[in-house]
Amino acid sequence: MTRRDGRLLRWDIHETHLDEAAFRWSQWEQALDAPDFTLADVAELEEQLAAHVDGLVLGGAPVARRLLEPALTSEEPERIVAATLALLGSDAPTGPAALLAALAEAEPPTLTPLQRAFELNCPPDLGAGLSSLLKQGDTRPELQALALDTLGAQGLVDAPLCQPFVTHPHPLVAAAALRAASRSRVAVEPTAIQRALESKAPLLREAAIAAGLQAGHRNAWATCQAAAEPQGRGGRMPLLALALNGDERDLKVLLGLLSVEPRRPDVLWALGFSGRLAAADACLEQMHDKATAALAGEAFSAITGLRIEGPFVRPPEEEPEEPTPLESEDLDADLKLKPEDALPVPHAERVAAWWQENRPRFDARQRYLAGQPLTPQALLEALTTAPMRRRHALALELAFRSRGAIQVPTRRWVSTQLQAWTEARATPASSYSRPFAEGLRG
Repeated sequence: MTRRDGRLLRWDIHETHLDEAAFRWSQWEQALDAPDFTLADVAELEEQLAAHVDGLVLGGAPVARRLLEPALTSEEPERIVAATLALLGSDAPTGPAALLAALAEAEPPTLTPLQRAFELNCPPDLGAGLSSLLKQGDTRPELQALALDTLGAQGLVDAPLCQPFVTHPHPLVAAAALRAASRSRVAVEPTAIQRALESKAPLLREAAIAAGLQAGHRNAWATCQAAAEPQGRGGRMPLLALALNGDERDLKVLLGLLSVEPRRPDVLWALGFSGRLAAADACLEQMHDKATAALAGEAFSAITGLRIEGPFVRPPEEEPEEPTPLESEDLDADLKLKPEDALPVPHAERVAAWWQENRPRFDARQRYLAGQPLTPQALLEALTTAPMRRRHALALELAFRSRGAIQVPTRRWVSTQLQAWTEARATPASSYSRPFAEGLRG
């Protein structure tokens, strides 16, 4: 035992706090993308995480030196985040200094959990240290990207700090600079966005699309349309943007892509945000395909409001009694669970019967969100009720529609999200009522 302020420290208790904080962090982070969690559920997990972090903070400098600082070099990312959050929550002046020192030696796998913790809590001393990193000519690109993303998430980026990095030769840095500019509402030259749109690096193109659409640049929209060609490049973001805009012509393009099997999962994800009846019809057809049934059910539910539960869920198939022969196993398969693995498989026939009865009450000219007309107010309210994994795209639509005026950070603490959401509710609905592809400039 060690004495602190005349009291004995129970090391076993603080070690348990660190273990539990790491575990609760893992739960909380996974819940942000869960299809079966809402914001209220995440708030409960957050309280449990905060309790263990607070327990570590109360240990003061002895716990920081003996447990937290050594944990910064752990091979377990969740342990790094837990220790970092506790160091950031401490009033000890050595906390930010220890973290900045750890950055200098950290390898890329360690930087990711450090950045995640910094995005949630960035006290002034740490923010000043990260700003200094950006002003040093010999800073590693991955550290520059971390600093930009962190400061951008906190709204601490200004034009002189950010703009030089938008055209950085390293895609990781340029993408972080574009994200930081968008989050801090720093204007970016159209030529810089165009250069990023033409990049061969997917992460830079995606950042340029988001920054460009938020700023109202026509070329970003043209890039999305080009990516929706059958042989187009671009992944999920361009298809999602087409769906979020809600135009029926874009919807037809997306529906045509359902025949391109490799792109079908991304198309189904996007269709759920289109809000259109034709998309719901297409999703119903895809429920008959075992490979896409769960994603199709999720998208159908997002449009129509039908909960895929109870009689609308297909009973799980019985596992074969005999194990799969070793020579038949796919040894290269990715066994890591994905958020969509938690989706129920819909009972296609029963869903079809429900749709036949209920479809007449929907208007084909209207977009729908969870069975209700998608109005600006409904879009905003959905951020407090929608499944967690869908809220990120809904927040993106609000940012696009409002040209960046409304930004709800869906990967921050719940209290931070609710504060941003409350501020958004005070914004006139007229500022985000039109499809965001209207009024784009060159």
